[in-house]
Amino acid sequence: MIRATHVIRRDRLGGGEIVDRIVLDHGDRHRRRMAMQGVGGLAFLLDLHEATVLDDGDALVLENGRLVWVEAAREALLEIRAASDHALKRLIWHIGNRHIPAEITADAVYIAHDHVLAEMVRGLGGTAEAVDRPFRPEGGAYAGGHSHGHDHAHRHGHAHHDHAHAHD
Repeated sequence: MIRATHVIRRDRLGGGEIVDRIVLDHGDRHRRRMAMQGVGGLAFLLDLHEATVLDDGDALVLENGRLVWVEAAREALLEIRAASDHALKRLIWHIGNRHIPAEITADAVYIAHDHVLAEMVRGLGGTAEAVDRPFRPEGGAYAGGHSHGHDHAHRHGHAHHDHAHAHD
């Protein structure tokens, strides 16, 4: 079975023949070694040096130099908003106190759909609307930041470090 041994980050992706694509949810985008099959049927072994968080638009480099495009799957999420920055920060604190993955944007927070947390948010004065979109949660305080490392002349980008975290 052909192996994918490197990641090229979307911001460093140049040329290269894309031969297939994989669609993964946020849990499956944190991997080191796993048998995969692309949407077009290409079977390959993801065989990275260390566990890596793959992001939407990254590419996996196969041993033959061809590429497999990474696409973030749409997931059932809650989009949480509040009437003010202070109110949103307060909601973020309550969500963080539950130790669940969360994606924080300038004016909203996204978490996996959970009716109990939706009611908590509404009870605290926020809104919690069901949405279907890719999920890109924060890496966490001990994730080593979001640095994507450095790039060598052979165009094999190195992945950033992340931590393992629980999934519901």
